[in-house]
Amino acid sequence: MSGRLDTNFLTARPFAHRGWHGDGASENGMAAFRAAIAAGHGIECDVRMSRDGVAYVFHDSDLHRMAGRQGAIADQDAAQLDRARLPDGGAVPRLSDVLALCRGMTPLLVEIKTDGRPVAGVATAVARDLDAWPDAPVAIMAFNPLVLRWFAGHRPRQVRGLVVSQQNKGPMRGWVERTLALWLGRPDFLACDIRDLPSPFAERARRRGMPVLSWTVRSPADQARAARHADQIIHELGHG
Repeated sequence: MSGRLDTNFLTARPFAHRGWHGDGASENGMAAFRAAIAAGHGIECDVRMSRDGVAYVFHDSDLHRMAGRQGAIADQDAAQLDRARLPDGGAVPRLSDVLALCRGMTPLLVEIKTDGRPVAGVATAVARDLDAWPDAPVAIMAFNPLVLRWFAGHRPRQVRGLVVSQQNKGPMRGWVERTLALWLGRPDFLACDIRDLPSPFAERARRRGMPVLSWTVRSPADQARAARHADQIIHELGHG
Protein backbone atom coordinates (compact mmCIF):
# COMPACT_ATOMS: atom_id res chain seq x y z
CA MET A 1 0.00 0.00 0.00
CA SER A 2 1.21 3.50 -0.78
CA GLY A 3 0.19 6.26 1.64
CA ARG A 4 1.23 8.99 -0.80
CA LEU A 5 -1.60 8.78 -3.29
CA ASP A 6 -4.90 10.64 -2.96
CA THR A 7 -7.64 8.04 -2.65
CA ASN A 8 -10.41 10.33 -1.38
CA PHE A 9 -12.27 10.07 -4.70
CA LEU A 10 -12.79 6.37 -4.03
CA THR A 11 -15.16 7.05 -1.13
CA ALA A 12 -16.74 10.37 -2.16
CA ARG A 13 -19.70 8.86 -4.05
CA PRO A 14 -21.13 5.46 -5.03
CA PHE A 15 -19.97 3.80 -8.25
CA ALA A 16 -22.49 2.49 -10.77
CA HIS A 17 -21.47 -1.04 -11.73
CA ARG A 18 -20.87 -1.11 -15.51
CA GLY A 19 -22.63 2.24 -15.60
CA TRP A 20 -26.27 2.98 -14.76
CA HIS A 21 -27.61 0.27 -17.07
CA GLY A 22 -31.12 -1.00 -17.58
CA ASP A 23 -34.20 0.76 -18.97
CA GLY A 24 -32.76 0.28 -22.44
CA ALA A 25 -29.18 1.26 -21.60
CA SER A 26 -26.68 -1.58 -22.04
CA GLU A 27 -24.08 -2.40 -19.44
CA ASN A 28 -20.67 -0.87 -20.16
CA GLY A 29 -22.26 1.33 -22.83
CA MET A 30 -22.05 5.07 -23.28
CA ALA A 31 -25.75 5.55 -22.50
CA ALA A 32 -25.25 3.81 -19.14
CA PHE A 33 -22.19 5.92 -18.41
CA ARG A 34 -24.03 9.14 -19.25
CA ALA A 35 -26.87 8.07 -16.95
CA ALA A 36 -24.41 7.44 -14.09
CA ILE A 37 -22.90 10.88 -14.54
CA ALA A 38 -26.35 12.49 -14.62
CA ALA A 39 -27.17 10.73 -11.32
CA GLY A 40 -23.98 12.08 -9.74
CA HIS A 41 -22.40 8.66 -9.35
CA GLY A 42 -18.96 7.41 -10.20
CA ILE A 43 -18.50 4.76 -12.88
CA GLU A 44 -17.10 1.25 -12.73
CA CYS A 45 -16.24 -0.40 -16.05
CA ASP A 46 -14.39 -3.42 -17.41
CA VAL A 47 -11.58 -3.26 -19.95
CA ARG A 48 -10.16 -5.76 -22.41
CA MET A 49 -7.69 -5.33 -25.25
CA SER A 50 -8.26 -5.80 -28.96
CA ARG A 51 -5.88 -7.86 -31.06
CA ASP A 52 -4.11 -4.69 -32.19
CA GLY A 53 -3.65 -3.21 -28.74
CA VAL A 54 -6.62 -0.90 -28.16
CA ALA A 55 -8.38 -0.81 -24.77
CA TYR A 56 -12.13 -1.47 -25.05
CA VAL A 57 -14.79 -1.33 -22.36
CA PHE A 58 -16.36 -4.78 -22.29
CA HIS A 59 -16.88 -7.36 -19.56
CA ASP A 60 -17.08 -10.75 -21.29
CA SER A 61 -14.18 -12.42 -23.02
CA ASP A 62 -16.32 -12.99 -26.14
CA LEU A 63 -18.91 -10.96 -28.03
CA HIS A 64 -21.84 -13.37 -27.94
CA ARG A 65 -23.89 -12.17 -24.93
CA MET A 66 -23.56 -8.42 -25.40
CA ALA A 67 -22.96 -8.02 -29.14
CA GLY A 68 -24.70 -11.05 -30.66
CA ARG A 69 -21.59 -12.13 -32.55
CA GLN A 70 -19.14 -14.98 -32.31
CA GLY A 71 -15.51 -14.42 -31.45
CA ALA A 72 -13.28 -13.41 -28.58
CA ILE A 73 -12.49 -9.75 -27.94
CA ALA A 74 -8.79 -10.61 -28.02
CA ASP A 75 -9.16 -11.99 -31.57
CA GLN A 76 -10.82 -8.86 -33.00
CA ASP A 77 -8.94 -5.83 -34.24
CA ALA A 78 -10.14 -2.30 -33.48
CA ALA A 79 -11.92 -1.86 -36.81
CA GLN A 80 -13.97 -5.01 -36.16
CA LEU A 81 -14.86 -4.00 -32.60
CA ASP A 82 -15.86 -0.51 -33.71
CA ARG A 83 -18.50 -2.11 -35.93
CA ALA A 84 -19.97 -4.24 -33.10
CA ARG A 85 -23.15 -3.01 -31.45
CA LEU A 86 -24.53 -3.45 -27.94
CA PRO A 87 -28.22 -4.35 -27.38
CA ASP A 88 -29.12 -0.64 -27.05
CA GLY A 89 -27.59 0.04 -30.47
CA GLY A 90 -24.55 1.82 -29.14
CA ALA A 91 -20.97 1.00 -30.04
CA VAL A 92 -18.60 -0.92 -27.81
CA PRO A 93 -16.78 2.03 -26.22
CA ARG A 94 -13.07 2.52 -26.28
CA LEU A 95 -11.61 3.39 -22.90
CA SER A 96 -10.45 6.67 -24.40
CA ASP A 97 -14.11 7.53 -25.15
CA VAL A 98 -15.16 6.88 -21.56
CA LEU A 99 -12.31 8.97 -20.19
CA ALA A 100 -13.31 11.83 -22.48
CA LEU A 101 -16.93 11.52 -21.30
CA CYS A 102 -15.80 11.75 -17.67
CA ARG A 103 -13.70 14.84 -18.54
CA GLY A 104 -11.43 14.35 -15.55
CA MET A 105 -14.31 15.03 -13.15
CA THR A 106 -16.34 11.83 -12.71
CA PRO A 107 -14.54 9.19 -10.61
CA LEU A 108 -13.80 6.09 -12.68
CA LEU A 109 -12.86 2.55 -11.68
CA VAL A 110 -11.27 0.56 -14.52
CA GLU A 111 -11.29 -3.18 -13.90
CA ILE A 112 -8.70 -4.78 -16.17
CA LYS A 113 -9.56 -8.29 -17.39
CA THR A 114 -6.73 -10.67 -18.28
CA ASP A 115 -8.15 -14.24 -18.15
CA GLY A 116 -4.70 -15.62 -17.42
CA ARG A 117 -3.10 -13.92 -20.40
CA PRO A 118 0.13 -11.89 -20.07
CA VAL A 119 -0.73 -8.56 -18.47
CA ALA A 120 1.75 -6.20 -20.13
CA GLY A 121 -0.21 -5.67 -23.35
CA VAL A 122 -3.53 -4.66 -21.81
CA ALA A 123 -1.83 -2.72 -19.01
CA THR A 124 0.15 -0.75 -21.57
CA ALA A 125 -3.01 -0.03 -23.60
CA VAL A 126 -4.83 1.23 -20.50
CA ALA A 127 -1.86 3.30 -19.34
CA ARG A 128 -1.59 4.93 -22.76
CA ASP A 129 -5.19 6.14 -22.52
CA LEU A 130 -4.78 7.26 -18.91
CA ASP A 131 -1.75 9.33 -19.82
CA ALA A 132 -4.10 11.75 -21.63
CA TRP A 133 -5.84 12.45 -18.29
CA PRO A 134 -3.01 12.63 -15.74
CA ASP A 135 -5.00 14.37 -12.98
CA ALA A 136 -8.32 12.57 -13.41
CA PRO A 137 -9.85 10.65 -10.47
CA VAL A 138 -9.24 7.22 -11.98
CA ALA A 139 -8.22 3.95 -10.37
CA ILE A 140 -7.32 0.68 -12.03
CA MET A 141 -8.22 -2.59 -10.36
CA ALA A 142 -7.98 -6.28 -11.09
CA PHE A 143 -8.28 -9.75 -9.64
CA ASN A 144 -4.83 -10.46 -11.08
CA PRO A 145 -2.20 -8.89 -8.79
CA LEU A 146 0.31 -8.91 -11.65
CA VAL A 147 -1.72 -6.11 -13.26
CA LEU A 148 -1.22 -4.01 -10.13
CA ARG A 149 2.43 -4.94 -10.02
CA TRP A 150 2.88 -3.75 -13.62
CA PHE A 151 1.37 -0.38 -12.79
CA ALA A 152 3.43 -0.10 -9.60
CA GLY A 153 6.55 -0.45 -11.72
CA HIS A 154 5.54 1.52 -14.82
CA ARG A 155 3.02 4.09 -13.56
CA PRO A 156 3.58 4.30 -9.79
CA ARG A 157 1.32 7.33 -9.27
CA GLN A 158 -1.67 5.36 -10.51
CA VAL A 159 -4.15 4.38 -7.77
CA ARG A 160 -4.43 0.58 -7.76
CA GLY A 161 -7.06 -1.74 -6.31
CA LEU A 162 -7.11 -5.48 -5.69
CA VAL A 163 -10.44 -7.19 -6.43
CA VAL A 164 -11.06 -10.13 -4.09
CA SER A 165 -13.69 -12.79 -3.54
CA GLN A 166 -13.76 -15.72 -1.16
CA GLN A 167 -16.60 -17.44 -3.02
CA ASN A 168 -15.99 -21.11 -3.92
CA LYS A 169 -12.68 -21.12 -2.06
CA GLY A 170 -11.75 -22.85 1.17
CA PRO A 171 -10.40 -20.74 4.06
CA MET A 172 -6.78 -21.77 3.54
CA ARG A 173 -6.78 -21.29 -0.23
CA GLY A 174 -8.42 -17.88 0.16
CA TRP A 175 -5.94 -16.77 2.80
CA VAL A 176 -2.93 -17.86 0.73
CA GLU A 177 -4.24 -16.21 -2.43
CA ARG A 178 -5.04 -12.92 -0.71
CA THR A 179 -1.74 -12.79 1.15
CA LEU A 180 0.25 -13.43 -2.02
CA ALA A 181 -1.87 -10.94 -3.98
CA LEU A 182 -1.25 -8.19 -1.40
CA TRP A 183 2.48 -8.79 -1.56
CA LEU A 184 2.58 -8.88 -5.37
CA GLY A 185 0.17 -6.06 -6.12
CA ARG A 186 0.77 -3.57 -3.29
CA PRO A 187 -2.76 -2.17 -3.68
CA ASP A 188 -3.99 1.20 -2.46
CA PHE A 189 -7.51 -0.14 -1.89
CA LEU A 190 -9.55 -3.34 -1.90
CA ALA A 191 -12.71 -4.13 -3.85
CA CYS A 192 -14.40 -6.93 -1.90
CA ASP A 193 -17.27 -9.21 -2.83
CA ILE A 194 -20.32 -8.08 -0.81
CA ARG A 195 -21.04 -11.75 -0.05
CA ASP A 196 -17.77 -11.96 1.89
CA LEU A 197 -18.59 -9.16 4.33
CA PRO A 198 -17.98 -8.94 7.24
CA SER A 199 -14.42 -10.03 6.54
CA PRO A 200 -11.42 -10.03 8.92
CA PHE A 201 -9.24 -9.49 5.84
CA ALA A 202 -11.15 -6.33 4.90
CA GLU A 203 -11.27 -5.10 8.49
CA ARG A 204 -7.49 -5.39 8.81
CA ALA A 205 -7.09 -3.37 5.63
CA ARG A 206 -9.42 -0.66 6.92
CA ARG A 207 -7.55 -0.47 10.22
CA ARG A 208 -4.38 0.19 8.22
CA GLY A 209 -6.12 3.04 6.42
CA MET A 210 -6.78 1.17 3.15
CA PRO A 211 -10.22 2.00 1.69
CA VAL A 212 -12.53 -0.95 1.09
CA LEU A 213 -15.13 -0.85 -1.68
CA SER A 214 -17.75 -3.55 -1.99
CA TRP A 215 -19.28 -5.10 -5.14
CA THR A 216 -21.89 -5.77 -6.39
CA VAL A 217 -24.47 -4.15 -4.11
CA ARG A 218 -27.92 -4.94 -5.48
CA SER A 219 -30.37 -4.67 -2.56
CA PRO A 220 -31.08 -2.58 0.54
CA ALA A 221 -29.75 -5.47 2.63
CA ASP A 222 -26.49 -5.42 0.66
CA GLN A 223 -26.33 -1.65 1.09
CA ALA A 224 -26.80 -1.90 4.86
CA ARG A 225 -24.10 -4.56 5.10
CA ALA A 226 -21.68 -2.46 3.07
CA ALA A 227 -22.41 0.58 5.24
CA ARG A 228 -21.21 -1.39 8.26
CA HIS A 229 -18.17 -3.08 6.73
CA ALA A 230 -16.95 -1.05 3.73
CA ASP A 231 -16.21 2.53 2.81
CA GLN A 232 -18.12 2.79 -0.48
CA ILE A 233 -20.20 0.68 -2.84
CA ILE A 234 -20.08 -0.49 -6.44
CA HIS A 235 -23.76 -1.03 -7.07
CA GLU A 236 -26.75 -1.80 -9.24
CA LEU A 237 -29.32 -0.24 -6.92
CA GLY A 238 -32.29 1.13 -8.81
CA HIS A 239 -31.13 -0.24 -12.13
CA GLY A 240 -33.89 -1.22 -14.51
